[in-house]
Amino acid sequence: MKKTAISILIFVISFAFFSCTDDDHSLAEIIALSDNNFSNDTIYVEYNGSVVTVKGDDYNLITTDGADVTANIIDTTAFYVFVLSGTSTDGQFKTYAFHKFGIVLNNLTLSNNDGPALNNQCHKSLYLTCPAGTTNTLSDGTSYTETTEDQKGALFSEGQILFSGAGSLNITGNCKNAIACDDYIAIDSAIAITATSISSNGIKVNDGIHINGGTLSIIVSADGAKGIKCDSIVNITGGDINITTSGDYLIETTDGVTDTSTCAGIKCSGTMTMSAGTLTITSTGDGGKGINCDSDIYFTGGTLNVTCTGDETVSKPKGVKSDAIIYISGGSFTSQSSNARATDCANADHYPTILGEPTIKSLAKKKVIVSYE
Repeated sequence: MKKTAISILIFVISFAFFSCTDDDHSLAEIIALSDNNFSNDTIYVEYNGSVVTVKGDDYNLITTDGADVTANIIDTTAFYVFVLSGTSTDGQFKTYAFHKFGIVLNNLTLSNNDGPALNNQCHKSLYLTCPAGTTNTLSDGTSYTETTEDQKGALFSEGQILFSGAGSLNITGNCKNAIACDDYIAIDSAIAITATSISSNGIKVNDGIHINGGTLSIIVSADGAKGIKCDSIVNITGGDINITTSGDYLIETTDGVTDTSTCAGIKCSGTMTMSAGTLTITSTGDGGKGINCDSDIYFTGGTLNVTCTGDETVSKPKGVKSDAIIYISGGSFTSQSSNARATDCANADHYPTILGEPTIKSLAKKKVIVSYE
């Protein structure tokens, strides 16, 4: 695709995140505010096995070692966009930056035998776009050789990740998480993301995840793994989300302290809110949870379906669990567990607090249905 066509395409499919902080803008806003010509700040990287072709690097930002590509962005004002395409079975794209930047995946297939495929060491926002009609695949190796830097998944970022576009992105974590972010994640537009991990979590995020649209499919099979593991808030305002966990419980001993961790579709340390969209969670492993939240859960709209069928050898496989209160005030809420409680929270009866007048309210130990539709 011609350079100008790619530039226009990136601009058209850009998005705005209403749930993000004031420090973040849509890709369109950043382009409009830039003092530089956007096309001059677009760099094309094409992988072909162990060979990489770079075009448009007028500022010598790119260094290569075989198919290992590193971008060093020392400019603190310009907004650079890297368009990645082609195929490599042993390569990576790593970035060091002091400013926000964009990555466009244009039919990229990239695997790294000894670390992440995409590795952002920048603490600023990464705008990751998959244009409509593209299929992109990322995977990490079964072991990592780097020990001096954080590398936590096939797609890893120190800064925020803001996903957009209408193409597809398939990510496999063979050693660690599929997607890992030390800041927050936002997902918007019509992007389709499939995150699979055989060794850890589907998505591991520190500072919150905002799912505003798109299609998100997460499959994890490791013992104790989470579909989404978030150390802050989970906010769902749209999208079609499907999470499957099949691992059993995991017993770990650290400094003489033994802890049991079970799988969960979503493990949330902060508040979880869902106001729209569809969320389906299936957990089949021993003790596996659907949603496991340390704080309040607010379900105000959308469609939730949770099914847990695991045994309770060490831990009970609960559908929706909160250490605080589960509030339901809209949408359609269904949670069931074959061998334990469908819902569990700080209320004396373990059932959610139901607000308003639902059209369906069926509360049983192993199946809870509340619908306002």
